Amino acid sequence: MPENTKLSNYLFYMSYLNRKLEGFFENQSPYIFCKKGCSKCCQNGEYPFSKAEFDYLMVGFLQLPIDIQEKIKAKVKKIKKEKNGKEGFVYECPFLFNNQCSVYDFRGIICRSFGLMSINDKGASKIPFCAFENLNYSNVVDFDTKIVSSEKYKKLGNVNEPLAFNTSYSFLTSENIEKNFHIEFGDKKPLIDWF
Repeated sequence: MPENTKLSNYLFYMSYLNRKLEGFFENQSPYIFCKKGCSKCCQNGEYPFSKAEFDYLMVGFLQLPIDIQEKIKAKVKKIKKEKNGKEGFVYECPFLFNNQCSVYDFRGIICRSFGLMSINDKGASKIPFCAFENLNYSNVVDFDTKIVSSEKYKKLGNVNEPLAFNTSYSFLTSENIEKNFHIEFGDKKPLIDWF
């Protein structure tokens, strides 16, 4: 498949995914406390990225001023040195500056979907970690049981109940998605390992 077709298909999927996610976030707005400048999700993660996502991210990287590119390269070098082969290593995203993403329009799928309650690979609801930092869903989570409390939800009197969506990274980058959107995600690994 020609490169321009691959990119067009990927961008079509990103447009579709963004519309879906916007609808999910709107539906869950009584439980979502994300705002510009809150970057908890970017400060301590592993950030899975496919080859297609990384290639698109690099398009955004190349549009940045040279001084920002150099700062990102320095951050990458430092993170790679600290990681030094450790599995499950978490780090601050090298594209984060002043609590804002420097390549926001080119960010990966995990970055776009994070913050919603998702359905994990076993079919169970997964509350985002930021709930435990008084952010998303914190107004309905029972912190003792670590599940959504129907009692807390009912007290709020919201029309839309707190829901989990099929927004797991494995689902959003699955073979089924590749087939339906005629895209190839390619290999998947932590963002830092692409450098």
